[in-house]
Amino acid sequence: MTCHTLDELEVAGKRVIVRVDINVPIKDGKVTDATRIARVAPTIAELAGKGARVILLAHFGRPKGKVVSDMSLAPVREPLAAALGRNVLFAADCTGQLAQAAAQSLNDGEVLLLENTRFHEGEEKNDPDLAHEFASLGDLYVNDAFSAAHRAHASTEGIAHLLPSAAGRGMQAELDALGKALGNPARPLVAVVGGAKISSKLDLLGNLVSKADCLVIGGGMANTFLAAQGQPVGASLCEHDLGSTAREILVMAKAANCEILLPEHVVVAKEFKAGASSRTIALSEIEADDMILDLGADAISHIISRFETARTLVWNGPLGAFEIAPFDAGTVAAARAAARLTKAGRLLSVAGGGDTVAALNQAGVTEDFSYVSTAGGAFLEWLEGKELPGVKALETA
Repeated sequence: MTCHTLDELEVAGKRVIVRVDINVPIKDGKVTDATRIARVAPTIAELAGKGARVILLAHFGRPKGKVVSDMSLAPVREPLAAALGRNVLFAADCTGQLAQAAAQSLNDGEVLLLENTRFHEGEEKNDPDLAHEFASLGDLYVNDAFSAAHRAHASTEGIAHLLPSAAGRGMQAELDALGKALGNPARPLVAVVGGAKISSKLDLLGNLVSKADCLVIGGGMANTFLAAQGQPVGASLCEHDLGSTAREILVMAKAANCEILLPEHVVVAKEFKAGASSRTIALSEIEADDMILDLGADAISHIISRFETARTLVWNGPLGAFEIAPFDAGTVAAARAAARLTKAGRLLSVAGGGDTVAALNQAGVTEDFSYVSTAGGAFLEWLEGKELPGVKALETA
């Protein structure tokens, strides 16, 4: 990676502004999933342990430039303190006299959480004046919010040009993992792309066929590719209007010498509900009222055989309707095979995306992958080959 890291910063006695993503789910004033807090805790703890005066900038929800009490970061303070094992101070604004006074009063090793940056309209507009206000609070800037790096906001992009800047440990790990997966991967590189619709992943598919040696397509989008080749898909979820687009991607893949792996055996049912009667059939046996909801055992075997010979795996999206049993079987089997190969040191596996993380959790293998990104949109845009403003700003800062 070309960004500076914490190893290059002298932070003792300095006010270090750290952009974090602690946009966590909250119910009845309590955090219900602290995963993102756990991801940023190492960077904060390291800086505080080195004597930095740590000032945290973060967003929460979509208040659209207005103060919305239900979107305050105040409820996050205690879970963050628990994760750090140290007290966290809180200021009810991220700019103005209140924020300035709180920042100036910090002692070495103390941590201050400022209120939601999106309470200010200039945040999402990347307003230069707001970026300067943020920068005036500290001496150094660290971005540890890869999940917000695809947004050119005042606290993610604008401020990075105004202070000596570096990537936090979470950002560094994300960039390192993605660089190994797509930047200069060990080959063969297999990419798994699943999910409901091609329309939401056109850029992703277009980028991956130029980089991967084998592209495994699953989920509802596989149906669109099958239909584009003249295969009946019954009552399955399918974007028939994107048939020509699917055929274009197939042509691109052939030109790039990228194998496209589509299912030849599938699990179908007449209705989509838990415990629904299902059967595994060849594509040629699909009836008009059948819905393809998962991959058959033979299809999964073919996918796992590609994993067996691969050196690098990139995964985004489930292979079937994994939310409801028994249609999670294909995704779970493939995920466990990838995890086994990773643990054996035979495969570098990088996965990300909300549904993907949920599927890996369901399979019980999240900790066994080389890296699992919780970055959502930023992870997807990186896979699409797009430049992320928050990362670019660190590279040029």
